[in-house]
Amino acid sequence: MDTLKKTGTITLLLALIAGYCDTITFVAADAIFSAHVTGNFIVFAYQLVKGSEWQTWIKLLTFPVFILSVIVGGRIGAAPKNRYRLLLFEGLILLLAAVTAMLGTQQNNNWVVYVVAMVVVCAMGLQNAFGKLYAKETHGPTTMMTGNVTQASLDLGTLVKTGFNHPEAALSLKKQLYAILGFLAGCFLGAIAGKLWGLPVIILPGLLLIYCYITRPLEQAR
Repeated sequence: MDTLKKTGTITLLLALIAGYCDTITFVAADAIFSAHVTGNFIVFAYQLVKGSEWQTWIKLLTFPVFILSVIVGGRIGAAPKNRYRLLLFEGLILLLAAVTAMLGTQQNNNWVVYVVAMVVVCAMGLQNAFGKLYAKETHGPTTMMTGNVTQASLDLGTLVKTGFNHPEAALSLKKQLYAILGFLAGCFLGAIAGKLWGLPVIILPGLLLIYCYITRPLEQAR
Protein backbone atom coordinates (compact mmCIF):
# COMPACT_ATOMS: atom_id res chain seq x y z
CA MET A 1 0.00 0.00 0.00
CA ASP A 2 2.92 2.31 0.72
CA THR A 3 4.23 1.77 -2.80
CA LEU A 4 0.75 2.43 -4.16
CA LYS A 5 0.62 5.75 -2.33
CA LYS A 6 4.06 6.82 -3.59
CA THR A 7 3.18 5.88 -7.15
CA GLY A 8 -0.04 7.84 -6.74
CA THR A 9 1.92 10.88 -5.59
CA ILE A 10 4.12 10.77 -8.69
CA THR A 11 1.05 10.30 -10.89
CA LEU A 12 -0.70 13.26 -9.28
CA LEU A 13 2.40 15.47 -9.57
CA LEU A 14 3.11 14.70 -13.23
CA ALA A 15 -0.55 14.95 -14.27
CA LEU A 16 -0.85 18.32 -12.55
CA ILE A 17 2.28 19.57 -14.31
CA ALA A 18 1.05 18.33 -17.70
CA GLY A 19 -2.36 19.94 -17.28
CA TYR A 20 -0.73 23.18 -16.15
CA CYS A 21 1.73 23.31 -19.06
CA ASP A 22 -0.84 22.26 -21.65
CA THR A 23 -3.28 24.96 -20.58
CA ILE A 24 -0.79 27.77 -20.08
CA THR A 25 0.65 27.39 -23.59
CA PHE A 26 -2.87 27.24 -24.99
CA VAL A 27 -3.88 30.39 -23.12
CA ALA A 28 -0.66 32.41 -23.50
CA ALA A 29 1.01 30.98 -26.63
CA ASP A 30 -1.48 31.27 -29.49
CA ALA A 31 -3.56 28.17 -28.63
CA ILE A 32 -0.68 25.67 -28.76
CA PHE A 33 -1.07 22.39 -26.87
CA SER A 34 2.26 21.41 -25.33
CA ALA A 35 1.32 18.11 -23.65
CA HIS A 36 -1.55 16.79 -25.77
CA VAL A 37 0.19 17.73 -29.02
CA THR A 38 -2.31 15.95 -31.29
CA GLY A 39 -4.77 18.66 -30.29
CA ASN A 40 -2.69 21.00 -32.43
CA PHE A 41 -4.02 19.25 -35.53
CA ILE A 42 -7.51 20.45 -34.61
CA VAL A 43 -6.43 24.01 -33.84
CA PHE A 44 -4.32 24.15 -37.00
CA ALA A 45 -7.18 22.96 -39.21
CA TYR A 46 -9.67 25.29 -37.54
CA GLN A 47 -7.48 28.37 -37.86
CA LEU A 48 -6.51 27.46 -41.41
CA VAL A 49 -10.10 27.27 -42.69
CA LYS A 50 -10.83 30.57 -40.98
CA GLY A 51 -8.12 32.18 -43.08
CA SER A 52 -5.66 32.81 -40.28
CA GLU A 53 -2.19 34.21 -40.86
CA TRP A 54 0.94 32.20 -41.65
CA GLN A 55 1.75 31.77 -37.94
CA THR A 56 -0.89 29.03 -37.91
CA TRP A 57 1.61 26.73 -39.65
CA ILE A 58 3.94 26.99 -36.66
CA LYS A 59 1.62 24.63 -34.79
CA LEU A 60 2.76 21.79 -37.05
CA LEU A 61 6.29 22.31 -35.73
CA THR A 62 5.17 20.87 -32.39
CA PHE A 63 5.21 17.37 -33.90
CA PRO A 64 8.88 17.10 -34.97
CA VAL A 65 9.90 18.88 -31.75
CA PHE A 66 7.88 16.39 -29.72
CA ILE A 67 9.20 13.39 -31.64
CA LEU A 68 12.83 14.48 -31.26
CA SER A 69 12.42 15.11 -27.54
CA VAL A 70 10.89 11.66 -27.03
CA ILE A 71 13.81 10.10 -28.91
CA VAL A 72 16.28 12.01 -26.74
CA GLY A 73 14.30 11.02 -23.67
CA GLY A 74 14.54 7.40 -24.72
CA ARG A 75 18.32 7.71 -24.88
CA ILE A 76 18.55 9.43 -21.50
CA GLY A 77 16.23 6.99 -19.80
CA ALA A 78 17.70 3.85 -21.37
CA ALA A 79 19.43 2.96 -18.09
CA PRO A 80 17.02 2.23 -15.21
CA LYS A 81 19.14 4.32 -12.83
CA ASN A 82 18.43 7.34 -15.05
CA ARG A 83 14.65 7.08 -14.92
CA TYR A 84 14.13 10.12 -12.68
CA ARG A 85 16.89 12.04 -14.39
CA LEU A 86 14.38 12.46 -17.19
CA LEU A 87 12.18 14.44 -14.82
CA LEU A 88 15.14 16.52 -13.69
CA PHE A 89 15.86 17.44 -17.30
CA GLU A 90 12.18 18.22 -17.77
CA GLY A 91 12.35 20.63 -14.85
CA LEU A 92 15.48 22.31 -16.20
CA ILE A 93 13.91 22.71 -19.63
CA LEU A 94 10.82 24.31 -18.08
CA LEU A 95 13.10 26.74 -16.23
CA LEU A 96 14.77 27.58 -19.55
CA ALA A 97 11.34 28.22 -21.06
CA ALA A 98 10.42 30.53 -18.18
CA VAL A 99 13.66 32.53 -18.40
CA THR A 100 13.22 32.86 -22.17
CA ALA A 101 9.66 34.08 -21.64
CA MET A 102 10.80 36.65 -19.07
CA LEU A 103 13.51 38.03 -21.35
CA GLY A 104 11.19 38.05 -24.34
CA THR A 105 8.54 39.95 -22.42
CA GLN A 106 11.06 42.63 -21.58
CA GLN A 107 12.11 42.94 -25.23
CA ASN A 108 8.51 42.75 -26.51
CA ASN A 109 9.49 40.03 -28.99
CA ASN A 110 6.47 38.16 -30.40
CA TRP A 111 8.60 35.29 -31.69
CA VAL A 112 9.54 34.40 -28.12
CA VAL A 113 6.00 33.12 -27.55
CA TYR A 114 6.50 30.38 -30.14
CA VAL A 115 10.03 29.58 -28.99
CA VAL A 116 8.85 29.16 -25.41
CA ALA A 117 5.95 26.98 -26.53
CA MET A 118 8.33 24.66 -28.41
CA VAL A 119 10.63 24.42 -25.40
CA VAL A 120 7.66 23.40 -23.25
CA VAL A 121 6.67 20.83 -25.89
CA CYS A 122 10.19 19.44 -25.56
CA ALA A 123 9.76 19.13 -21.79
CA MET A 124 6.45 17.33 -22.23
CA GLY A 125 8.11 14.97 -24.69
CA LEU A 126 10.50 13.90 -21.93
CA GLN A 127 7.58 13.31 -19.59
CA ASN A 128 5.86 11.19 -22.22
CA ALA A 129 9.04 9.19 -22.69
CA PHE A 130 9.22 8.64 -18.92
CA GLY A 131 5.65 7.38 -18.90
CA LYS A 132 6.30 4.89 -21.68
CA LEU A 133 9.68 3.66 -20.45
CA TYR A 134 8.64 3.31 -16.82
CA ALA A 135 4.91 2.70 -16.95
CA LYS A 136 4.92 1.06 -13.52
CA GLU A 137 6.12 4.29 -11.91
CA THR A 138 2.70 5.88 -12.46
CA HIS A 139 -0.90 4.70 -12.44
CA GLY A 140 -1.32 5.54 -16.11
CA PRO A 141 -0.57 8.22 -18.72
CA THR A 142 -0.03 11.64 -17.18
CA THR A 143 -0.12 13.87 -20.26
CA MET A 144 -3.39 12.81 -21.89
CA MET A 145 -6.51 11.72 -20.08
CA THR A 146 -8.65 9.93 -22.68
CA GLY A 147 -7.35 6.47 -21.76
CA ASN A 148 -7.61 7.18 -18.04
CA VAL A 149 -11.19 8.43 -18.35
CA THR A 150 -12.08 5.37 -20.43
CA GLN A 151 -10.66 3.01 -17.79
CA ALA A 152 -12.33 4.96 -14.99
CA SER A 153 -15.66 4.69 -16.81
CA LEU A 154 -15.27 0.94 -17.20
CA ASP A 155 -14.37 0.59 -13.52
CA LEU A 156 -17.35 2.69 -12.48
CA GLY A 157 -19.64 0.56 -14.63
CA THR A 158 -18.28 -2.58 -12.98
CA LEU A 159 -18.81 -1.11 -9.52
CA VAL A 160 -22.40 -0.12 -10.29
CA LYS A 161 -23.10 -3.56 -11.71
CA THR A 162 -21.72 -5.32 -8.62
CA GLY A 163 -23.28 -2.98 -6.09
CA PHE A 164 -19.91 -1.36 -5.43
CA ASN A 165 -18.57 -4.71 -4.24
CA HIS A 166 -15.60 -5.19 -6.54
CA PRO A 167 -12.23 -4.44 -4.86
CA GLU A 168 -10.20 -4.64 -8.06
CA ALA A 169 -12.42 -2.16 -9.90
CA ALA A 170 -12.46 0.15 -6.88
CA LEU A 171 -8.66 0.13 -6.71
CA SER A 172 -8.35 0.72 -10.46
CA LEU A 173 -10.79 3.64 -10.28
CA LYS A 174 -8.80 5.17 -7.43
CA LYS A 175 -5.62 4.93 -9.51
CA GLN A 176 -7.24 6.67 -12.48
CA LEU A 177 -8.53 9.48 -10.29
CA TYR A 178 -4.98 10.42 -9.27
CA ALA A 179 -4.23 11.30 -12.90
CA ILE A 180 -7.62 12.73 -13.88
CA LEU A 181 -8.01 15.02 -10.88
CA GLY A 182 -4.36 16.04 -10.99
CA PHE A 183 -4.64 16.99 -14.65
CA LEU A 184 -7.88 18.89 -14.03
CA ALA A 185 -6.32 20.84 -11.17
CA GLY A 186 -3.33 21.65 -13.35
CA CYS A 187 -5.61 22.92 -16.11
CA PHE A 188 -7.38 25.31 -13.73
CA LEU A 189 -4.10 26.59 -12.30
CA GLY A 190 -2.57 26.97 -15.75
CA ALA A 191 -5.59 28.86 -17.06
CA ILE A 192 -5.53 31.31 -14.17
CA ALA A 193 -1.75 31.77 -14.15
CA GLY A 194 -1.55 32.07 -17.93
CA LYS A 195 -4.27 34.70 -18.08
CA LEU A 196 -2.85 36.77 -15.22
CA TRP A 197 0.89 36.50 -15.72
CA GLY A 198 1.55 34.78 -19.04
CA LEU A 199 4.28 32.32 -19.99
CA PRO A 200 6.89 33.27 -17.32
CA VAL A 201 4.90 31.35 -14.69
CA ILE A 202 5.94 28.13 -16.44
CA ILE A 203 8.78 28.43 -13.93
CA LEU A 204 6.57 26.94 -11.19
CA PRO A 205 6.40 23.33 -12.46
CA GLY A 206 10.09 23.53 -13.35
CA LEU A 207 11.02 24.46 -9.79
CA LEU A 208 8.67 21.80 -8.43
CA LEU A 209 10.28 19.02 -10.47
CA ILE A 210 13.79 20.10 -9.54
CA TYR A 211 12.83 20.35 -5.87
CA CYS A 212 11.33 16.85 -5.93
CA TYR A 213 14.44 15.47 -7.58
CA ILE A 214 16.85 17.15 -5.16
CA THR A 215 14.91 16.07 -2.08
CA ARG A 216 14.60 12.63 -3.69
CA PRO A 217 11.06 11.61 -2.78
CA LEU A 218 10.76 10.34 -6.34
CA GLU A 219 13.74 8.04 -5.92
CA GLN A 220 11.93 6.24 -3.12
CA ALA A 221 9.02 5.17 -5.33
CA ARG A 222 10.23 1.65 -5.99
